[in-house]
Amino acid sequence: MFPLTFGPTKRFSELSEREILALAISLEEEDGRIYRDFAEALREQFPHSAKVFEEMAEEESEHRRRLTELFREKFGDHIPMIRREHVRGFIRRRPVWLMKHANLRTIRQIAEDMEEETRNFYLKAAEHVTDLSIRELLVDLAETESQHASLARRLRERYATGEAAAEEEEAAHRRFVLQYVQPGLAGLMDGSVSTLAPLFAAAFATGNSWEAFLVGMAASVGAGISMGFAEALSDDGELTGRGHPWIRGSVCGLMTTLGGVGHTLPYLIPDFVIATTLAVIVVLFELWAIAWIRARYMDTPFLQAAYQVVVGGFLVFVAGILIGNA
Repeated sequence: MFPLTFGPTKRFSELSEREILALAISLEEEDGRIYRDFAEALREQFPHSAKVFEEMAEEESEHRRRLTELFREKFGDHIPMIRREHVRGFIRRRPVWLMKHANLRTIRQIAEDMEEETRNFYLKAAEHVTDLSIRELLVDLAETESQHASLARRLRERYATGEAAAEEEEAAHRRFVLQYVQPGLAGLMDGSVSTLAPLFAAAFATGNSWEAFLVGMAASVGAGISMGFAEALSDDGELTGRGHPWIRGSVCGLMTTLGGVGHTLPYLIPDFVIATTLAVIVVLFELWAIAWIRARYMDTPFLQAAYQVVVGGFLVFVAGILIGNA
């Protein structure tokens, strides 16, 4: 959501040539500041990408200089403050300071969209003006934007080989693991394993699918809420680099709930034997998925991960049956 603009606005078609140039100067200044914000946000973990954004900011400064010189030549030294929010229907851009935890891929996509929007603006503005020198500059800037390779390609071409690419790919992978894989895996393990005992205890104690389903859902939802808050409150992510706490908490809580719901849903089947058989099959699949994730992202050998997960799950499963039959 973007803040509403209060006060009068103009349609783009209603802008004078003086106002179009003033708007273009404002846009170049804003884009340059956004690119510098991106560079600052990426400097610590992605220094090579940050360098590219710094260069792009310098390009925007040069565009603004050319526009300012032409404005002063045509209309004098006073440049009115006209921003995108003053023009009706103009595309708004999300404030960078609200994207504190945006990943590198998201930032690259935003920058590519910005380049395309700027190019379209210059083409439309060039069609609107009649002064030849102004039109010539606008067309030239539009061509400059169109000649830019996409940001992703520029970054790949410049740093596609060598240690720079390896460092940034490793940093991106590490952040993904810290912010999403670890809390998600912790939730999935807790939801899949910790709910086995209450679910199967209730199932074998009652022999009733519906009652087992209610217990399983209660255990799954309760565990999801508990794990979500525990993960969110564990640290704020500033020092550890684990990302926004409420994003981690949401991922952990959701995966915890899903881990328990998976083997609870079969008990919607009225036939107790069929429901229990299917629930056991789902449990085996969940344990395999946990072992695969640990092997894929946590550098744990698959057989070792499978052994650890299966043994733990089996013990909890047996405990639930024994308690249910007591």
